[in-house]
Amino acid sequence: MTDEPASRMIDDLLDDIYHGQERISQAEIQRRAVAAELPADLLTRISALPQGEYAMDEVADLLGGSAV
Repeated sequence: MTDEPASRMIDDLLDDIYHGQERISQAEIQRRAVAAELPADLLTRISALPQGEYAMDEVADLLGGSAV
């Protein structure tokens, strides 16, 4: 079952950081999540992503967002 509030926070973060960008690094996603003051459980999930660059749909799949 999807955690609706967490999914919404992930979607909002990804919509913001991927605006005009195709791929973003894990480190940049993590920096932006910290700056957005996301809850600790979401920051932990983002920190667990392997280093590299991700398209929005890839990150959404890994973190549980919808990437709509």
